Amino acid sequence: MKIKIYTDGSCLGNPGAGGYAAILIDENGHCEEICGGESFTTNNRMELTAAIVALKKISEDDVAEIFTDSTYLRNAFTQNWLENWKRKGWRLSNGKAVKNIDLWTELDELISTRNVKFNWVRGHAGDLLNERCDKLAHDTAKKFSLHL
Repeated sequence: MKIKIYTDGSCLGNPGAGGYAAILIDENGHCEEICGGESFTTNNRMELTAAIVALKKISEDDVAEIFTDSTYLRNAFTQNWLENWKRKGWRLSNGKAVKNIDLWTELDELISTRNVKFNWVRGHAGDLLNERCDKLAHDTAKKFSLHL
């Protein structure tokens, strides 16, 4: 089945309370919204978590198209960042360790067993599903900020 996935992450402070959201829409028009968060995290961790949670919801036989406003997430797969990091022992070109290795390795594992295409959408530019994801992630981050 073909599935469109919109993802977003939000953080109130960076680090701070964070939220993630994903919207999954299958070819039959069925739509599912998923959100969650943490009381102390970063925006990038929430962006990655949104993609991980969404991919865990679909079958390995599905064809997924992820729409994200995160160049951090998209470029890791479309610009070979992830492959380069792995080849260099999870190091950046400046020799520093890649941040969020735990999430990158989990995401890499999920991607390796699925047919996934990444698309970038400009955030806050009127894409209705990106805007909805942003609102869900931001509202969830606000809920987690109350837990501090």
